[in-house]
Amino acid sequence: MSSEIEAAFADEPALVSYVAAGDPDAESTKEYVRALVRGGTDVVELGLPFSEPVAEGPTIQQAIRRALDAGMTPDRYFDLVAELREEVDVPLVCMTYYNLIYQYGSGEGGADDGREGPEPFVAAAAEAGISGLIVPDLPVDESDPLKEACETHGLDLIFIVAPTTTDERLGRMLSRASGFVYVQGRLGTTGARSDVSDDTHGSLDRLAETDLPKAVGFGISEGDHAREIVAGGADGIIVGSAFVDIVAEQEDTADRLEAKARELKAGALDGAPDLPEPESK
Repeated sequence: MSSEIEAAFADEPALVSYVAAGDPDAESTKEYVRALVRGGTDVVELGLPFSEPVAEGPTIQQAIRRALDAGMTPDRYFDLVAELREEVDVPLVCMTYYNLIYQYGSGEGGADDGREGPEPFVAAAAEAGISGLIVPDLPVDESDPLKEACETHGLDLIFIVAPTTTDERLGRMLSRASGFVYVQGRLGTTGARSDVSDDTHGSLDRLAETDLPKAVGFGISEGDHAREIVAGGADGIIVGSAFVDIVAEQEDTADRLEAKARELKAGALDGAPDLPEPESK
């Protein structure tokens, strides 16, 4: 049986939309997530702010700083997730860094039950309503404790496949991955770009035989990007910086997020020519 996340890719290309939780505050985040879902988002990647976000470019780093300055913590994050689960009917994925996950049980920004290791964090995430985790700084060879905790609590563990990932390492990732495969569309950090990197097509070719859905992130900002990536074999797209840029400007934010999500979702659908025509009413 597929997971809730994998099922979000079942019928058409999925739009996975990122926002940083608490940017600029928790109530605004809820409003923005609702807008993204209205615009066609199938999975929300809700970033849990961490002080050293090594995979992020300047746009998302600044969003994380705003969220931390506004007081976002893991426990407040879980409260936010629980509230969102009452309001939106799409999977919520937590994107964060392993030190925060590992230290959560010892009281570093969250629960204090005297335990180290990933299990207390994963248990709290599952109780709040998180469906999966993305942990960009966790090496696959050190992922077994987190994978075991995710299996115990019914969460997907999603790995990021970079253009430089070796075939051997890729095999180890795929043996542990669930939900979807996060395909890093280009080298470097996150951030909106004006084109689709050739790295994207090479990575998709390497994953052609993979049963899990393949979603491409890093640099997607326009409907034409989404169309090209889905036409090239992706099952979905992951967009973050294009949305975070809108949040940072704080001008008609919810309406603009919804419109950008509609544009990107439409592009993804246009890239999948084999989809059946909608029934006339």
